[in-house]
Amino acid sequence: MKDVNWNGLSKNEVDKQQEQYGKNRLEQQKKEPFYKKILHILLEPMFLLLVIAALIYFFLGEPKDGLIMLTFVVVIIAIEIYQEWKTDKTLAALKDLSAPKINVIRGGETIEILSEELVPDDLMLIEEGVKIPADGYVVKANDLRINESSLTGEAEAVWKKVATQKEKQTEDYWREDYVYSGTLVTTGSATILVDETGSQTEYGKIGKHLAVAPSEKSPLDKQIDKLVKVCAIIAFVLLFLVAIVSFFNDSDLAFTNRIIQSILSGITIAMAMIPEEFPVVLTVFLSMGAWRLAKKQSLIRKLPAVETMGAVSLLAVDKTGTITENKMSVQKIWTVASQEEKRLNEIMGLACETDPYDPMEKAILDYDAAHGWLKETLFEKDLMTEYPFTDELKMMGHVWQYNEKKIVIAVKGSPESVLDISDLSELEKADIQATIADYGKKGLRVLGVAEQQVTNYSEVPENMEDLHLTFLGLVGLADPPRQGVQEDIRLCQTAGIKVVMITGDNGITASAIASQVGIENAENYLTGAEIDQLTTEELAKKVKDVNIFSRVTPEHKMKIIQAFKQNGEVVAMTGDGVNDAPALKYADIGIAMGKNGSEVSREAADLILMDDNFSTIVNTVKDGRRIYDNIKKAIGYIFVIHIPIALAALVGPLLGIPQVALLLLPTHVVLLELVIDPTCSVVLERQLSEPDIMDRPPRSTEDSLLSKGLLLKSLIQGLVIFLATFSVYYFTLQQDPSNDELARTMGLAVLVIANIFLVQVNSSDRSLGIQTFLKLRHDKVIWGILGGTVSILLLLVYSPMNRFLDLAPLSGSQLFLCFILGMVSVCWYDLVKLLRFHPLSKSEKLSE
Repeated sequence: MKDVNWNGLSKNEVDKQQEQYGKNRLEQQKKEPFYKKILHILLEPMFLLLVIAALIYFFLGEPKDGLIMLTFVVVIIAIEIYQEWKTDKTLAALKDLSAPKINVIRGGETIEILSEELVPDDLMLIEEGVKIPADGYVVKANDLRINESSLTGEAEAVWKKVATQKEKQTEDYWREDYVYSGTLVTTGSATILVDETGSQTEYGKIGKHLAVAPSEKSPLDKQIDKLVKVCAIIAFVLLFLVAIVSFFNDSDLAFTNRIIQSILSGITIAMAMIPEEFPVVLTVFLSMGAWRLAKKQSLIRKLPAVETMGAVSLLAVDKTGTITENKMSVQKIWTVASQEEKRLNEIMGLACETDPYDPMEKAILDYDAAHGWLKETLFEKDLMTEYPFTDELKMMGHVWQYNEKKIVIAVKGSPESVLDISDLSELEKADIQATIADYGKKGLRVLGVAEQQVTNYSEVPENMEDLHLTFLGLVGLADPPRQGVQEDIRLCQTAGIKVVMITGDNGITASAIASQVGIENAENYLTGAEIDQLTTEELAKKVKDVNIFSRVTPEHKMKIIQAFKQNGEVVAMTGDGVNDAPALKYADIGIAMGKNGSEVSREAADLILMDDNFSTIVNTVKDGRRIYDNIKKAIGYIFVIHIPIALAALVGPLLGIPQVALLLLPTHVVLLELVIDPTCSVVLERQLSEPDIMDRPPRSTEDSLLSKGLLLKSLIQGLVIFLATFSVYYFTLQQDPSNDELARTMGLAVLVIANIFLVQVNSSDRSLGIQTFLKLRHDKVIWGILGGTVSILLLLVYSPMNRFLDLAPLSGSQLFLCFILGMVSVCWYDLVKLLRFHPLSKSEKLSE
């Protein structure tokens, strides 16, 4: 190319370009301002009620109660903000996986700079193994071959040539004289004149597809929103009813005081009905789930994805790097009848580079080393010259001098190309072609190996086409399936999760690999060309019977994902290339590769696999199901504990008990719901998965968190606890109406003790409360929580704080009575479990 400044840019020129074009990096998505995050949280119905209640308390001259409520609001906000900060910090660390530096020529010198400092017109130096950080023209090249699969989806590397002039438009979109950001140099080296940087590169333009992809709420978010709205409506209706009843009950009070007391009664019932704990419980469950998954090499970018993974009904995976190891290895060796395998091994090694980057050459040399041909022995001869690989010939050769009278030309490449210049009869060639076809059906990449021996260097032809080779045999290579992936796929299919493969590779290879790893219906595949011929409705119908999709483009991937979603599937998709990013965004769960994935794919994903391992996906699905199970248990638990609180707030005024003597005042409701309940919920979050969790089909997205069965169970449990709690309170109050503090303390103690037993009993639908406790008996967190709850109760009852909260100390016999009532009011449900699931299975014995 003419007019190239081979000295590169000067410092002043770099500064001007930097000012005009900015940093060489993708446009960063603007983060939501801190104040908006707080505002979104405060606009939730339960938070609105808390804030309003706190303000009313301040207005009514009760600052202590108002401060308690506002303190808990701040704590909840802090938890959510902290989790977002923690996730952002981890994601920032992930960016180090991209190649951060590049060599350039500036001011006549070769220097190393950060890739984000590249500017248009820079002279960039690339070589084998470099991940290209900008688009540009090839102005000098030496055997340059680039893997562009991250952009095009084509696995085969592309040979590049020198550009003759700067041209923005050419006949081919993906040009041979141009390199692209995000692609990988597999062979050779080159000097590149940088043309586009940052979001103007082809790599950066894909981000436009991501901007139009719809952002949907997770199934869990939708259910929680619906549940909270229903509770909020009920709560506000009851607020007015209780306020009216209280107003007429307290007829002996002054008019102003009657209004104040009726408002307080209404606030109490509303707070008891609205599940204010949900934000805390969900944040704890999802945050701790994300934290646990991160320790298992699975980074969650969006918290709801933790739970949504448990609802996945279809898993779309890429072949290379997910199903396979992304590492070639020799699978088959075939020799011509007259040849020895030892000779074939030597010649195929001699046809490789001495220090290769190409995965197939690495695999051949590894195979040779395992069969007695170490590099030191193999390459001890003198390399005289070589025939470089070209896209036209599809083969390469090395010329080695063994001694003064023996020169060996070692050749490998496309079997068809090598056969064309080999001394074989047509019948022999037909036999070899049959073997090649058989290897192809097994998904192997096949190379032909041949040699020619001469006695003098002058006999070495100038062109490869003039060789007369002795054909030695064939080498069948493959990217083998990952160890354990077959078992992982079996687990998915047992769990009702359909596994499909979406790949840019050809259908025969994809089908062969799919068969090896146990993907169902592997022999039936659909190509990208066939997808182009189908309407949206036809494709949605077609994908029901197809598990393998081959030769697909980024647009095809989006169509496939949308077709599955149209059929009602909850879709998780894996991807690592820039070309995968739009489809990852459209999937219910986008799963990107942390080690080998592109930055664009990681930004589009909901979940990032730090180890690029299929087993991690299966573990994440299992954990997602466990988390959903435990969230349901927590929801049921919260409803159970809300029933006695709500009934106490409702029944008290109906029985004519004045506001000041009620069992629970608003302060006590806040204390129970925002301290004891969420704290005990951590115990539920830590529960192990049920034994049959991966034997069930995926749950329907239409399933409710609060099913009819769970609602009935919660109502009965809640009513029993209410009867125990309110009975002891009412009986004590009747004995001494002036000592409402003692009556309140008795009722509150029964409720807290019942709460401790409830969290154990409801930890499993099958195991007894004592069994679930013994399974986690070494868990220090659970011991700390249970001990902390007991300590809080004792502190409230026996410390000077009791006066502050309108409570009174209990005698030993009174405390023991409360303990018995609290235990019995809950543990009766273990008898129901015994009747439903007897006899106890061996796996659930108390000895566990």
